[in-house]
Order: sequence, then structure tokens, then C-alpha cells
Amino acid sequence: MTTPPRTIPLLRQFDFAAKRLADRMIGPVVDSGNGTNVEVTPMTDEEYFWEPVPGCLSVRRRSDGPGPQAEFLTGAGDWGRDALAEPPSPAPFTTIAWRLSHLTELLVLRAEYTVGGRTLTRDEHPVAGDAVGAVAAFGTAVKAWREALVGADDAALDTVGHSSYPYGSDPEEPFLEIVWWVNQELLHHGAEIALLRDLHRAHRH
Repeated sequence: MTTPPRTIPLLRQFDFAAKRLADRMIGPVVDSGNGTNVEVTPMTDEEYFWEPVPGCLSVRRRSDGPGPQAEFLTGAGDWGRDALAEPPSPAPFTTIAWRLSHLTELLVLRAEYTVGGRTLTRDEHPVAGDAVGAVAAFGTAVKAWREALVGADDAALDTVGHSSYPYGSDPEEPFLEIVWWVNQELLHHGAEIALLRDLHRAHRH
């Protein structure tokens, strides 16, 4: 299938942002933005779970229960992500673990509700309990969403509810709007994770 012209710049942006975030987490280098490669130390578990302020939302062992500002843990497996039924405003600060788990779940479930069986729930989505596993899960999620994106023709881009992802406005939006929204989620959470890595490095020194 020929990629619709409207998809091409969004696909390029998605690919660039996904690679930049992966490189920023595991290296060995990341493009500084001006073509210069900057060396990257792979993210450690300590950094993945680092709470720069008290009361962060994070990823936790299910046996330990939710954190002090959370009501329950979402996700499947031995680990879960802190969650609240009605998040306050402003929301509690979140760790790299929380942000990366949220981003990975968002990509996987949106792919599921676009080209998959449309049955997977947040409670069934595995949550990674270590940095290596979380980065690997992110890579898998990127591939899943990319497949959904490149499989969409012009008619699909204009179809309201082409993605029926139940945790957003997808059922009421043309798919093109959802593609744009996913890109901005990746861009802004990627920037947050990169900044937390910088803060962690400065904190340790």
C-alpha cells in the first residue's frame, strides 16, 4: 500500500522521536540535534525508579501495593503502575518508570484498538519492573503502533473511530487527529524522560 502523503511527515516525526528517546535511554550515543553524537550511559534501575521529590507516582512491586499518593496499581504481572481514579490537578510528580510505562501502554493499546483484537485492557498490559525490560517493551510498542500507522490509507485517516482506544477521545476523532496526538505524547514524554536523566546525573554529582 502506498503511504498517504498526509502520513509521511507524521511518520518521519514519530520515527525520529522514538529513536531519539531510545538512544537517550540506552545509547551508546544520541544525536545532540546539530549532528554531533553525544555519548550516553545506559539507564540503570536506580535511575529508572529515582524519585526526585517525595510522593512520586511510580512503578512498584504488586506485593508492596501503591505509593502514598496512589489509590491502586494498574497493569499485569508482578509490577504495577501507580494510578488514581480521578487524578488531582496538578497531578503528582512521576518517575521515569511511570512515564515510560504510561507511554508504552499508550502505544500498545492504541495499536490493539486500531489493528488488533480491540479487547486488551490496562489491567492486562504488563508493567516492566526494571530499566532493561522497560526499554525493550517500549521498542515493541513503537513497532506495534508504527504498523498500525503505515497500514492506514486515506479513507482510514478520515474515519472517526478508526482507533477505538477506550481511554481517550479516539472513538470521536478522525484517525489523523489521533496520529498527531500520539506523536505529541511521544515528544513530550520523551523530553520529560531526557530531562529526568539530566537531573539524576546532576543530583548524583
